[in-house]
Amino acid sequence: MATMNTKTFLFCLCAASILVPAAAIADGLKLTPVPAAMPKAVGVPTPSALSPELIQTPVATGAMALENPSKNFAYYGFAANGPLVPGANAVQSKDNLVEATKTEPDKNTYLVMSGLTGPDAGYDYGTHFIFQGHEVGVAAADGKAQGYLTRINLDADVWHRVTLLGETATDGNPLPPVDGSTWDPFARRLLLSVEDVSKGGIWQASTDFPARIDNLTGVIGVGGYEGIQVDKDGTVWIVEDSGGKTGANAKHAKQPNSFVYRFIPKDKTDLLKGGRLEALQVMDAKGEPVTFHDGKADDDIMAAGVKDIHTYGLALKTKWVTVHDTDKDGIGPFSANTAAKAAGATPFKRPENGLFRPGSDFSEFVFDETGDTNADTEAGQAYGGFGAVLSLKQASASAMEGELRLVYLGDAEHTGFDNLAFWSADQVMFVEDRGDGLHAQKNALDSGWVIDLAADYAKDGTLPVRFLAEGRDPLATIDSGLAALKDAGFQNEGDNEITGIHISDGDASPEGLLGAKVPTPFENGWRFFYTQQHGENVTFEVFRKANVLKTAAK
Repeated sequence: MATMNTKTFLFCLCAASILVPAAAIADGLKLTPVPAAMPKAVGVPTPSALSPELIQTPVATGAMALENPSKNFAYYGFAANGPLVPGANAVQSKDNLVEATKTEPDKNTYLVMSGLTGPDAGYDYGTHFIFQGHEVGVAAADGKAQGYLTRINLDADVWHRVTLLGETATDGNPLPPVDGSTWDPFARRLLLSVEDVSKGGIWQASTDFPARIDNLTGVIGVGGYEGIQVDKDGTVWIVEDSGGKTGANAKHAKQPNSFVYRFIPKDKTDLLKGGRLEALQVMDAKGEPVTFHDGKADDDIMAAGVKDIHTYGLALKTKWVTVHDTDKDGIGPFSANTAAKAAGATPFKRPENGLFRPGSDFSEFVFDETGDTNADTEAGQAYGGFGAVLSLKQASASAMEGELRLVYLGDAEHTGFDNLAFWSADQVMFVEDRGDGLHAQKNALDSGWVIDLAADYAKDGTLPVRFLAEGRDPLATIDSGLAALKDAGFQNEGDNEITGIHISDGDASPEGLLGAKVPTPFENGWRFFYTQQHGENVTFEVFRKANVLKTAAK
């Protein structure tokens, strides 16, 4: 996309309601599109811009002290291994960090629950909570990566606002750094996904204090799991984010290497009892399965089936193939990614997250692909180099066959799709994770987009609506400048990233599963959260500005 100087950008932002049309969203609320992404400027912090109908406020900040800090973790967004801001004349080395490790609180899960306690036995923690795993950890005593689980107590004061629920599993091993989370109302457990193809998987945790955390890799497998949701039958749907190899000829593109799974438990109230893991297989336009070919990265990057997946108007047949069955294969860790390839499942271009479409009775699953996050990708649009939004429709949640269609094909301006949240039955919000490299290539920081499932994006001129142009906070700006110290052991990310977008009424019953109800944002208890990861690591709640102004006027 074309770049613009700061003066021009500010003019466009102020004139947004004049220069661009408003997009109808939910229940008559119209969002004015933000006209451009925020530019990336060396040494310059940049404010974020929301559609002017929206306003946000922090509910937790990275520097907020945990009410019960541990040896490893002292703050909501920082480990206990250094200062929060580099000191004067500080010198970075692998043994002397100029900054504490940013722990990167990731996906948000909002729940309304009564009776939850914490480390202060005499304190009333309220009934409204956000649960989060943290994407980055520290080295534990045994050398393994140590992560942690936190709970934001939305009704609590600052001294009790963030509780450390746990950092060790029941098997005695550290909880690894966590990427995704969701609530399983049948097992009454949080499900936590760990995005590491060789060490990742699913862990489950109770919501009480301290949390009981169980390792499920022996049941659901080891994999680069990130997106995770539960359907009305208690089946767990998992989206894997495992980057593939670059090609010998396509040096800026990656081989599709990630799968979409579902786990059918033997007992939906107790996942530890085992079950069957399946992976999605997609047929190309000729009816042949689209599969992974070891040692043929270039062929897979430019495969006809990959192009079909990223072609408007095609309805590609799908079926589920068995990857692992604990009744036959036993309980014990196994590589889900390897088993999916052996079973002939279809690899995707990093499909990070997915949700069930509200009102579909869990028969439609919408998920995204991040793509190559490189402006020079040889895959281009045609082969999914810039990512995509895809829809899987089945007769029912448990059906074995279905159809996959392309909803939106990413391009250089709309790319790096990661987390998502439904805003209405038809409209879904996607946020980007482009990464520092693509930020620099396009001089554009991340954006949040509204994509309409009822729109025809194959038509010229039909585009998603930008509702958020993320800026860069002061600490992320410092970290971006310190990136040159990577060889000296500097461990923190640079530019901010949008993550954890979450719209929910917090209903912890099966009727409250994401996708069971059509959302009514800002009404009937529905709340809207997201996290500005990296830098200051702030989690925001978003409000309808008119509601805030009305309340303030009373």
